Amino acid sequence: MPFIYLASQSPRRSQLLAQIGVAHRLLLPLPTELDAAEQLEAEQPGEAPRDYVLRVTGLKLQAARQRAQARGLEVAPILCADTTVALDAQILGKPSDAEAVRTMLVQLSGQTHDVFTAVAVEHQGQVRQALSHSRVQCARLDAAAIERYVHSGQWQGKAGGYGIQGLAATFVQQISGSYSGIMGLPLFETAQLLEAFGYPVGHDLLQTSAPVEAA
Repeated sequence: MPFIYLASQSPRRSQLLAQIGVAHRLLLPLPTELDAAEQLEAEQPGEAPRDYVLRVTGLKLQAARQRAQARGLEVAPILCADTTVALDAQILGKPSDAEAVRTMLVQLSGQTHDVFTAVAVEHQGQVRQALSHSRVQCARLDAAAIERYVHSGQWQGKAGGYGIQGLAATFVQQISGSYSGIMGLPLFETAQLLEAFGYPVGHDLLQTSAPVEAA
């Protein structure tokens, strides 16, 4: 059965792939490799948000390819993605603690911001990449709403400090672009990339088993 490797720790990306019937195995860094993997997301001075997300996705794909080769894994397409939230030219990354997410939510309150998600697929030496750009209008948030969200813990590990698929959906007045892209994996662009490699999107819709991590 054809499958791809998903080089992402995001459960949302795995769920979105399953939604469109893409069989996949997780290709994740070992615990000893986590620090190096996180360093790939470091910003460069003056870097534009769309340039940042494309560059980081490319670096993640390169690291995943090396990981697969080092482990001697079966050859299959490798998919990587990265999402960033930007308020004007300011990149809002993953908040490190509750105070950081409070600051981000105050910044986003009543504003319209950008969400960029880059997707890259590599197979047999060929790389294809796509970029999804969405705009999100956030409602004005009072201190009580911000505290409820902070205490929910749903901000952890999420660019911009929020995930649209959870409690933060109550903050979103309007979006323009890709809902799945805001979640972390734009399905239209992802399907196009996979089909360009001849991968049959939708073939796995009858499968119910969860993805397994590649050895």
